[in-house]
Amino acid sequence: QVQFVESGGGLVQPGGSLRVSCVASGSIFSIYAMGWYRQAPGKQRELVASINKGGRTNYADSVKGRFTISRDNAKNTVYLQMNSLKPEDTAVYYCNAAPPITVPLDWGQGTQVTVSS
Repeated sequence: QVQFVESGGGLVQPGGSLRVSCVASGSIFSIYAMGWYRQAPGKQRELVASINKGGRTNYADSVKGRFTISRDNAKNTVYLQMNSLKPEDTAVYYCNAAPPITVPLDWGQGTQVTVSS
């Protein structure tokens, strides 16, 4: 059974930085590209960053240049470094397998990121 455990969220002021982490169980890191998703209140969940097994990254336009995704395969951990945070980045952040997978695996509990003064 695949399990994701996200951590590192919190309250940060606009312009601040935060790093969230996700530990995945099982052999997921050896199989899938990994991604960070977020869901804001009243909005659909969206993919904001992904990284494949070779380290190639992709970002949504809304976070490009501000967010950096990385992975540590030895620790089964994926990170999202978020800089220059904006109020519109406020959301629950989740990790999961990323495209080319078409159906996400079971979701974890996520970690809340709130950007507010």
